[in-house]
Order: sequence, then C-alpha cells, then structure tokens
Amino acid sequence: MISSSLYGQGTLDSLDAYKVPPDMSRVHFYLITVDVGDDVWNNFGHTALRLFDENINQNTIFNWGVFDTSGGVLGFSWDFFKGVMSYRLSVNSPSQEFASYAAQGRTVWQDKINLTNPQKEILYRRLMWNLEPANVDYPYQYFFDNCTTKIRDYLDEALNGGIRSDFSGQSRFTFRDHVQSHYQSVGFVGFSLDILMNSNIDRVISEWEEMFLPLKFREYLLQMGSNVAENGEQLMLLSEQQVVMEFPPPTIESDPYQVASVVLLSPVLFLFLMIRRVTQRYYGTYSKFGLRGDFICWRLLGILGLIVMFCSGAYGLLMLGSWFVSDHVDTHHNMNLLLFWPTDILGAFVALRWLFLCEPWPTTHNNAPFINYYLLGHISTMLVYVFITAFGLSSQFTTSIALYLLPGMFLFVCLIWIVGFQPAKSKDIFF
Repeated sequence: MISSSLYGQGTLDSLDAYKVPPDMSRVHFYLITVDVGDDVWNNFGHTALRLFDENINQNTIFNWGVFDTSGGVLGFSWDFFKGVMSYRLSVNSPSQEFASYAAQGRTVWQDKINLTNPQKEILYRRLMWNLEPANVDYPYQYFFDNCTTKIRDYLDEALNGGIRSDFSGQSRFTFRDHVQSHYQSVGFVGFSLDILMNSNIDRVISEWEEMFLPLKFREYLLQMGSNVAENGEQLMLLSEQQVVMEFPPPTIESDPYQVASVVLLSPVLFLFLMIRRVTQRYYGTYSKFGLRGDFICWRLLGILGLIVMFCSGAYGLLMLGSWFVSDHVDTHHNMNLLLFWPTDILGAFVALRWLFLCEPWPTTHNNAPFINYYLLGHISTMLVYVFITAFGLSSQFTTSIALYLLPGMFLFVCLIWIVGFQPAKSKDIFF
C-alpha cells in the first residue's frame, strides 16, 4: 500500500482515529472542475472536491484555493515575490461555491468519482485530517502543490497509487508551454512570465506533473477505469458528467510578442529615417547627428525610451532580486539578464530629457566613456544572446525573445547611441 508520507502528511495508520459514516455506500464524491477565468489568479482554472453524505444529508465542497489578502495588496505581492504563499482549505455549500464561479463567468463541470467503500474511507479520513486547524494551511506552489494536486494526491492515496502508475509516462509539453497557453487572455502577464522564468520550466514534464492543471487532471481521470462494477461491468473512474454552468471562454488577446515587436520596431525604424547631421553648437560643442522634426521626433524618442528603459530595468530588478530573496527558484539564474539590466531603469531620467527638452543628454569628459562602454556592453551581450540561442547552448527557451524583442532592442540601443547623447568633444565619440 502507498503511504501518504509521499505527500508529507504522515501514514495511513494515523488516519484511523477519524471516524467514517456508518454506511459508506451512501457517501459520494464528485470532482468539480472550473474553467479558466479572466483574472491573473484564476487563469489556470480550479479544482474542488464535493462530498455528499446521504447518512446525514451533508453536502460540502472542499476548496484548497483560498488565500488571504487581509495584509493588503502590497503585503501579499511582496510575500508572493518572496515565494511565501500560504493557501488554505475552506469548505462551503455547493450553492455558495457555484455562486462565486457564476459571478466570475466560468464554466463548471461535475463528475462522480466511482470508488469502492474502502477507498472512500481513506479519502474521507484524509479530508477529516485536513480539516484539523493544524492542517488547513499549506505552502502553495503553482506547479507542485495547488488546489488540483491536493485532490490528485488524495485520490492517488485512496487508489493505492493507481493514478501515478497509470500515468507514469511523459507528456508532450513543458511548464512554459502551459504557462503561455493559459495566459493567452492576459497577454502581458504571459509575456512577463516568459521573460522572468528560467530554464527550470523548459523540460518536458511527466503526465503526473501535468495534472497540476485542472482541465488536464480531469482529462486524464476520464481515461481511467475504477474498481467499481455495476451490472457486471467495470465503471470508469469518472461518470455522470454534468455541466453545472456554462459560459464563453475568456477572449484570447493578440500575441504579445508580435505586439511588442511592432510597438518597438515601428518607431525605431521611423526615427532612423529621421536622423540628420547637425551642425549647430551646444554649449561650445556640436552633435554629429540629430533628428528632423525636433518637436515630434524627440518626444517620440522620449516616450519610447521611457517604455523600453523602465520595462527593461523592472524585469532586470525582478530577476536579480528574486535570485537573492525569493524562494521561486524558477526565476533564478535567468539568461534573460543578458538583455534586461536592472540599471536600465535609470535611463528613464535620460528619456525624460528627450521628452521634455527635445535635445540629447549632455555628456562630460567624466561620464562619456561610461555611457559609451555601457551601450557597447548592451550590444555585446545582445550578440552573445543571439549566439547562445542560435546554437542551442542554453536549456532555457529564448527563441521568442530573440526573434521578436531583440531586433528592436538592438536597433534602439544603436539609435540612442547615435542621437541620444551629446558628446563633450567629437573625439570622445566611439566609432
């Protein structure tokens, strides 16, 4: 028999203290599967477990997807960044639970789980154990310990490891594939996660691991037979499929990479066409190149600079910061730090000058070499990034970034190197 110590919850023997109803044939379990929603926290969907005990007419839904935001949004966000995510089990009536899904406009499926009486006893006792105040809270992990994996593990325990043994093969997908697929309705979130998450999510996952997704979990269980027979015929594990409520799925947004590529490349190419040689003097020096249509072009460069530098710096700060303070190991040692530097966020101050004063940032003998080396460093690391991606030297998937973002970023750095800074003397300009 499989021990539930596999899941860090003690042995099955420790559950014997919990009493079960006198007639387990009158106890029924149902899998509740909820479709993805429009919000960041429900884009993977949701799974709950329904317990109906005819002995006492008790009808309860067990929900492991509850988290506490009483500390405020900032406090919760900081804890989330650090990887300190405490979720808990809650119980509600079906009417309360379904009302919340209806308010969110999410489709809900219900399937009866066909278990033998001994299997029901194990699952029932496990649920009673989980209701103990000391066991209600658990450390949430989005891929490995969530509302769906809780039910997966408890069912597998009741089935003596049957789920794990039946689905021991490899899936066709990586965690990154599923992240991108499930955040199509909130493209910016999927785009950001693709940048912030490292090679840990790029391995092909097992079928067992793929069951962290509610709809995939249900899909796998629908293929599985049970130990229950009816009229001499073995039943499937899930039966009596019912659509409790149905709503249209979330609207898929445009591909964020294509949008980002157009937003970045279009103004950069336009500004390249507007470059002209400048002969007027600034503070006793001259700038080799400038922009035609000063009012429009400098403001366009300023707006573009604010977006690029703030986003690059913010992504860089999140990746670097998580490496030191976060338990989210999927954001550590990220190859995208070659492109997104935390210090880029300081470039927003330079972009403000372009936006409001419509002129290049003045340099001095002291800071001109630093600026030139900084921009040269950016270009060098971009070329390294292309080389690593082209020859598959990293296990991290970076093709989308290399194809859609890097060309625009490369040209943007070249553009601001040409027109964005006013040299102290012409001899200080490289190349």
